Amino acid sequence: MLNQLFLKTYYQKLIRIEEGGHRIRHLKRLAKAAPLYSIEAEVVKSRHCNSGHETGQKFILDVDGNFITKLCPKRLCVYLISQLTLPVAMINERLSEGLEPGDFHFMRYVRCLDVGVECLGFGEVMMKVSVVPRSKLP
Repeated sequence: MLNQLFLKTYYQKLIRIEEGGHRIRHLKRLAKAAPLYSIEAEVVKSRHCNSGHETGQKFILDVDGNFITKLCPKRLCVYLISQLTLPVAMINERLSEGLEPGDFHFMRYVRCLDVGVECLGFGEVMMKVSVVPRSKLP
């Protein structure tokens, strides 16, 4: 049922785009990957976070970069989640090229933009970004 929902969403997008080119290839490959993978960003370090993010918290996204809100903390800090843009884009690109989605070198870890209390900020948080099989999600 869930797989059919993902495929329907992607194929509706395909209908609106002309045949051929990299965009079609991208959408077709993401349609196949969407029911198989999710992106997980786990807090691995947290000190004095103003939003209350704690070590061990997980943020789950689909392969398009949309948060699966029922699997995320209720509060989302814009300065932290904005740092997921590049790793999510790299994972998305790897999927669209048919490569192993979790085998990327840069941006496995991201930090919030706050400089930390030592530099007169509020706190600091670091997250590890990885690709996980959808079957392992609660």
